[in-house]
Amino acid sequence: MSRVIGIDLGTTYSCVAYLEGGQPVVIPNLEGLPTTPSVVSFTSAGERLVGTLALRQAITNPRNTIFAVKRLVGQKFASPEVQKARGKLPYGLVEAPNGDVLVSFDSKSLTPQEISSMILGYLKTCAESFFNDKVSDCVITVPAHFNDHQRQATKDAAQICGLNVQRVINEPTAAGLAYGLNTGSNGVAAVFDLGGGTFDITLLEIQDGVFNVLSTNGDSYLGGEDFDNRIVDWLVDDFHRETGLDLGTDKLALQRIKEASEKAKRELSFTTETEINLPFISSDKSDSKHIRKTLTRGTLESLTADLVDKTVPRIEQALADAQLTPPAIDRIILVGGQTRMPMVKKKVSDFFGRPPEEQINPDEIVAMGAAVQSGILHGDVRELVLLLDVTSHSLGIETENDGYEVVIERNATIPTRKTKAFTTVENNQRRVKIHVLQGESPLASLNVSLAVFELVGIEPAPAGVPQIDVTFEINADGLVQVSAADVETGSQHKIEIRPSSGLMASEVKEIMRSLGEGHGGSGEDG
Repeated sequence: MSRVIGIDLGTTYSCVAYLEGGQPVVIPNLEGLPTTPSVVSFTSAGERLVGTLALRQAITNPRNTIFAVKRLVGQKFASPEVQKARGKLPYGLVEAPNGDVLVSFDSKSLTPQEISSMILGYLKTCAESFFNDKVSDCVITVPAHFNDHQRQATKDAAQICGLNVQRVINEPTAAGLAYGLNTGSNGVAAVFDLGGGTFDITLLEIQDGVFNVLSTNGDSYLGGEDFDNRIVDWLVDDFHRETGLDLGTDKLALQRIKEASEKAKRELSFTTETEINLPFISSDKSDSKHIRKTLTRGTLESLTADLVDKTVPRIEQALADAQLTPPAIDRIILVGGQTRMPMVKKKVSDFFGRPPEEQINPDEIVAMGAAVQSGILHGDVRELVLLLDVTSHSLGIETENDGYEVVIERNATIPTRKTKAFTTVENNQRRVKIHVLQGESPLASLNVSLAVFELVGIEPAPAGVPQIDVTFEINADGLVQVSAADVETGSQHKIEIRPSSGLMASEVKEIMRSLGEGHGGSGEDG
């Protein structure tokens, strides 16, 4: 029987695992490391590098080295998040015809899904090398707060590189699965997941093999990248004050500063101060200029305290949704590399009134949980009986005057199906436009548009008389399907939902044909 792998496709690092003897095991990459940088680089010779080899190109080839692409998946070019990122990233971002964001480099443009598929393809190659056999099936994780576009885009990326996604699972839920299998502990766990690009908080009840997600909340644009950028801004501003030179437009200098900032941030999790030394960072008519600064843990904490504070309202909302208080939480599980920061650990400890668990690896536990989920699907994990996850966003349709009618509330257990009756607003109306939305705002325009379709052939009648049943279904992957029916005719109208963003199925197939179904064998290909 072919192996099923569990994949944590991270913003900064990715990891892959499998189940062996009922226990999850991390698969090393081709360099023998447990995690792989989520980086893709294109060289002047036409080679495509992935992972560690690509990361080495970040300084010398910044405009063609793509990182943090997970933050762009499923995003519109005009979104505030993408516009903010444009000023920080050394590579280009442009607008797609449908309004999505495209990655631009070397006179080419690729979707974030295509870049993600190259990272996934490399992980697939690593697994095939490890097993000395083909791998085609996977369970893949996404941030709990990813919306439908982002989840579908992740599945598309996997399909492009030849992976069949058996299940999409939320990252905090995956971590809870791995933790629960390892410890056998019952009780309520808070999974605090602060990774490279996203933050999630999930409350999970574990009871005799039943994993019941009580609530989830988060921020899809809060993570380690933001902490790095605070150090970058601090160094750039200080350099400008001292020299009068602005490094903000120097892409090569910014990339050197960013790499040094990330390194300093990591070191300050284990020491109280570190030196940032960047010789020949710039020059003027008089001489060359250098950066040599001591960064203390205290300074880093003052630069980033507001970022850590932003997690608190999300935790409070998750607790309120689950109707729990901090004392009701039995244990706290930290996930994601940014949780190694002492200030983050202290904030979590102070909030819940107890220290977090320390025996797990925050970089590997999500992939291990995905491997556990593969075992549940195939009946290889007898200890785990049932996983009950939730949807992180409310779902509904647009009504009159920019109104938003919720059909499925956030934190509803999935899979789920719910029908709600609507009607016409004009006399003898023969068709209605149904605009499907995802979000929490009472204004339709402030929520995420998932799809627009029309139900035609309604029997002529005065306004308010026809009954139109709109049915929402969310599957176990958290993906949404919507249908509508005119009750009067008794027939279910077959409708096709036109995505408002993302790749159509035909586009995915075309990309697969143009790129091929494999991506490299040694972290690079041409």
